[in-house]
Amino acid sequence: MSFETLLVANRGEIALSIIEACRELGIRSIAVHSEADADMPYLRLADGSVCIGPAEPTKSYLNIAAIISAAELTGAEAIHPGYGFLAEDPHFVEVCDGHGVVFVGPPEAAMKLACDKQKARETAAAAGVPVLPGCLAPEDTDPLRREADRIGYPLLIKAVYGGGGRGMRLVPSPEQLLPAFQAARREAKGAFGDGSLYLERAIASPRHIEVQILADPAGRTVHLGERECSVQRRHQKLIEEAPAPFIDEDLRDGLYEAAITAASAVGYQNAGTVEFIVDREGRFYFIEMNARIQVEHAVTEAVTGINLIKEQIRIAAGEELRFSEVELTGHAIECRIYAEDPERGFLPSAGRIGIEELPGGNGIRLDTAIYDRMEVSPFYDPLIAKLIAWGGDREEARVRMMTALERFRITGVKTTRDLCLALIAHPDFRSGEMTTDLVERVLSAG
Repeated sequence: MSFETLLVANRGEIALSIIEACRELGIRSIAVHSEADADMPYLRLADGSVCIGPAEPTKSYLNIAAIISAAELTGAEAIHPGYGFLAEDPHFVEVCDGHGVVFVGPPEAAMKLACDKQKARETAAAAGVPVLPGCLAPEDTDPLRREADRIGYPLLIKAVYGGGGRGMRLVPSPEQLLPAFQAARREAKGAFGDGSLYLERAIASPRHIEVQILADPAGRTVHLGERECSVQRRHQKLIEEAPAPFIDEDLRDGLYEAAITAASAVGYQNAGTVEFIVDREGRFYFIEMNARIQVEHAVTEAVTGINLIKEQIRIAAGEELRFSEVELTGHAIECRIYAEDPERGFLPSAGRIGIEELPGGNGIRLDTAIYDRMEVSPFYDPLIAKLIAWGGDREEARVRMMTALERFRITGVKTTRDLCLALIAHPDFRSGEMTTDLVERVLSAG
């Protein structure tokens, strides 16, 4: 089985990456776009494009009827959702199946299980994968307090159907439980349409490690190494790297085995990521599984030489994996450049971009869809670029990233570039000893 035409149901740099993958596979690509994105240059690289509605995501990129209509109009046999928007929506998978269009991602049943964070935890635990103490959050105040006391403080409140740090609150003490619960429920309801929450024991200053997996239609699952994702702001990743700098071989092997076990337990297929928290003693715990391509997939591509989006498309077309293990070469670091103002609590920054210089050169990859005089819209995620540096070792990659960040010079909007520079230069990052509180410590130090 192979595809002749694939619909790209996303925008920005991930849409560009999918279009490029289709070109390399000899597949005709059709890009959808909102009215606000009609002038994006990547649309000219696609073999066709379809406007699916106004700027508001609910009327365009989240409009299932419009996307399915675009697929039927153009004869697309498959839809790639990218990340965000409809990428982890089981209903969208169901609708694709009902219209005879292949969803490039996991089957509906696996998607439902992986995206229900509490059920995914329970499934992983039943398969023998370590999980932190936790439970579904009761709606009533007294049972909520009892469960929180049983789990112990500090604890995290998380959205059952959440992601990207939304619907998540850290609760250091019982006095903060109810305000945090109410705020998390409102945010989860607004972001995901469901206010269901669960409670989980919080680990002080942990490391956040994730394992990239691929699973084919024949039931074979392989890992493509791990990524270090501890440098975060507001529970959202800012800098990622591969491989993780502090992990010894025993811990690495344990993480790989646990990731494959968890993915197999949910019946996973296609590309996915299994995420773990690692405490100061080197013990790891499953926290969730992301049923999609990750924003940070490029660092894995840099050290494996494998195009993950092409592998996604091949698997969706029914192909088996062509390898049973991968070899990692060198080290890669990714910095996310957001149109945000770190000095104002990471408020989004809208405006018209002026490009003074963009980086390139040996070992540098820039994933972006920005162009000179482009208007940064308030309607979409503020991620405007991903800067990736590869080196023969971690220090070479780090120095290349410093230079690349200095050369990423744009005007018109505030960005996280300077913060990334400060983080990359920080002694804790240089030594590989960073934890999830590094961003807060750098910002508080001025």
